[in-house]
Amino acid sequence: MSDDLPRSTENGHVGPVVASVVPRFAGPATFARLPRLDEVSDVDVAVVGVPFDAGVSYRPGARFGPAHVRESSRLLRPYNPALDVSPFGRQQVADAGDIAVNPFSIDEAVRAIEAGSDALLDRAGRLLTIGGDHTIALPLLRSLTRRHGPVAVVHFDAHLDTWDTYFGAATTHGTPFRRASEEGLLDLSGCLHVGIRGPLYDAADLTDDAALGFQTVHAREMEDLGTHGVVERIHERVQDRPVYVSVDIDVLDPAFAPGTGTPESGGLLSRELLAILRAFAGLNLVGADIVEVAPAYDHAEITGIAASHAAYELLSAMALSDGK
Repeated sequence: MSDDLPRSTENGHVGPVVASVVPRFAGPATFARLPRLDEVSDVDVAVVGVPFDAGVSYRPGARFGPAHVRESSRLLRPYNPALDVSPFGRQQVADAGDIAVNPFSIDEAVRAIEAGSDALLDRAGRLLTIGGDHTIALPLLRSLTRRHGPVAVVHFDAHLDTWDTYFGAATTHGTPFRRASEEGLLDLSGCLHVGIRGPLYDAADLTDDAALGFQTVHAREMEDLGTHGVVERIHERVQDRPVYVSVDIDVLDPAFAPGTGTPESGGLLSRELLAILRAFAGLNLVGADIVEVAPAYDHAEITGIAASHAAYELLSAMALSDGK
């Protein structure tokens, strides 16, 4: 360790700074106050930020998402009672900092994200990536599938993100999963959207989306299905496939996530999202991202806290995953 901050340790894994010694509002703002990547030798999961938002079609600002989510994660604690697991004691988690990219060139940024992911996966078994806008999912999937082959994607979002182009641009935050499907990155028998809602451009948006390999749990189905019903749908769809989870924070209702670029009314409760994410414990969870946190529109860290807790549940699920 390069610092002398008192940290929790369990099973030889170095965890967060001890909050009873160093107040939570002090010290480095790594995710959950975990060690940096250069402070540990072996790493199971790297938390990495991608401060990029040149692919947005409405409100910008997600480039500041990684720093905001890290700052909002200071209250996270080492033990998760909902899953009965210590996510930082069962696996070594470290903060890898940010992948810095060109904010003026989407193509160059996408190449840098893919290369950065490749480099991190050479060292860490899995990545939890904090965006940034949803454009980043495409290069992350390109990198991941070189190791796992085509993956099932469970995509939490208000929007399909399978449109073809925006203003003639093929790579934006509204197109990553169409490109991923076209490139053969997805296991088309295992992909699912959760939380889709709001107006569309045309009824064909849904049929085109289905042809790309996705089934959909609409937000309007939550009341009847409940979280258990959604979990059943996920398990039935994913089964034992390697699965990648992509969480656009606007899957939550704006009451719970105002700090985002394209908010839609009628979304999930934060309690519902966290409960559903716990369902990935025991599945072959190979990676995840949380995107579209735009702190300029946030209030009292509401969105940042929701995103940091979503990340915590995903790390907990990774600790219990069949892929571990």
